[in-house]
Amino acid sequence: MRQIALREALREAMNEEMRRDEKVFLMGEEVAEYNGAYKVSQGMLEEFGERRVIDTPISELGFTAIAVGAAQNGLRPIVEYMTWNFANLALDQILNTASKMLAMSGGQVGCPIVFRGPGGSAGQLGAQHSTAYESMYANIPGLKVISVSNPYDAKGLLKSAIRDDDPVIFMESEVMYGEKGDVPEEEYLIPIGKAKVVREGNDVTLVSFNKMMKVALGAADELAKENISAEVIDLRTIRPMDWQTIMESVKKTNRLVIVEEQWPFASVSSEITYRIQKEGFDYLDAPIRRITSTDTPMHYAPNLVAAYLPDVPRTVNLVKEVMYLQK
Repeated sequence: MRQIALREALREAMNEEMRRDEKVFLMGEEVAEYNGAYKVSQGMLEEFGERRVIDTPISELGFTAIAVGAAQNGLRPIVEYMTWNFANLALDQILNTASKMLAMSGGQVGCPIVFRGPGGSAGQLGAQHSTAYESMYANIPGLKVISVSNPYDAKGLLKSAIRDDDPVIFMESEVMYGEKGDVPEEEYLIPIGKAKVVREGNDVTLVSFNKMMKVALGAADELAKENISAEVIDLRTIRPMDWQTIMESVKKTNRLVIVEEQWPFASVSSEITYRIQKEGFDYLDAPIRRITSTDTPMHYAPNLVAAYLPDVPRTVNLVKEVMYLQK
């Protein structure tokens, strides 16, 4: 193992897959000459040239349409968005073309494409740059949705996404690009659709993904000081969801708390809550609870940013409530 940053792990994944398969290419705003808005694609233009690392105009709908057409004709594009908020401009191509093409063509035309970039809050960036969109894209049949929290998962899952024959939404976090973690020297893949138990426990299950894993793990550390043993699960893939791993944990702990950055209405936690209470009600000793962002746009002031996002103290308090509630 060696310690590398999240941006380096993503770059390694793309480099390895582009060396392995000449049909893979990267396109997006500033990915070539500027080495990427977050320096994820640093050095890739020099190695692969302008035919495979392509700077685009500031026109998400236009360059997404080009990439979707390329995928339908046998290439394997990686599209980088500066933020998933900007990808809203390309939603017609993602929702109405990429996700539906296999079904509309009767299985004759696939769309092997990866749409990737940072989502969610990143400090004081205001409402139009701070939205977490996992649940919106997970609501679209035909798309696979991945949301990563560390360099190891980022590399292994991005390589799997590039090789996948379906369109994949790949969500990162701007504030985590510089964070380091253990990544093997040798090649590896992580299967899409498999969650990971990152901390074992017996009293309560905490489920999270992306940068909210920091909150979940921080809460688990604080709870351990009070002899409350939390099992922490990183979903990694939002669609398809690994229901079995969640259910097996709930069978053991009998309590479930979900930590996510999205708004509460029609969220990932909403779906998990419904599914687990439907299929695992007899295993629950307390109602399922969740902590999400507040049901408002993200504001700019730092005190309002802090109030908007889930944090460790509120998560700890919620778990304590669950520990002493009975269904």
